Amino acid sequence: MKNFLCLLLMAFVMACQSLPTIHPSGSGEIHFDCADPFTKHPYRFVHAIEARMPGDVRSSVIGITLVEPAGRFISCAIITAEGMTLWEAESSASGTIIHRALPPFDSARVSQNMLEDIKLVFLPPQGQLYQKGYLSDESKVCRYQEENGDWVDVKENKSGNVEIGLYSSSGALKRQILFKKIAKDIYQSIELQADAIFDYLLLMTLIDAQPIEQESKVNANID
Repeated sequence: MKNFLCLLLMAFVMACQSLPTIHPSGSGEIHFDCADPFTKHPYRFVHAIEARMPGDVRSSVIGITLVEPAGRFISCAIITAEGMTLWEAESSASGTIIHRALPPFDSARVSQNMLEDIKLVFLPPQGQLYQKGYLSDESKVCRYQEENGDWVDVKENKSGNVEIGLYSSSGALKRQILFKKIAKDIYQSIELQADAIFDYLLLMTLIDAQPIEQESKVNANID
């Protein structure tokens, strides 16, 4: 009986972890461009970030991000309102470099997850386009399969709002990103919800965005 209940519980969990179903249009033809909220040119962004964690724990920091999309280069720093750098790292095709990591960012896993979150926000999926169509709420969606088996859905609803969903290979939702208030092709507000062992919500409000003349790797530190 105990084994049966365990199997039933596993079946229930697996049933809950399924990718949203994509439907073709009424005519069966798909004619739309995939939503593309990602950074097109080298840019330096400054965001006010509010982090909300379990237990109604909230904290506010400044995030500085340098993005060079052509080389998939990301350099970023988390800074307190007083100007102390808590975390600074970069990621490129050559690998990851952690320049500074103070608690609670001093775990290699935390640093890697943060870099992956930042890439998910600013860079397009690296995987192949697997399917495109419509969700049950009539949102347009393009689904990509990443090399590690994860799935990335890039969605645009009927109001024009863009959302990204990151799912595990088994269909469990891992990340959800909502882009809001676009101005001059730059989103003024971004929400990232992480569904993991340690859930958190990041509210990113744009303070400044500056194009970078040359695609050179520059520190994300405030001058």
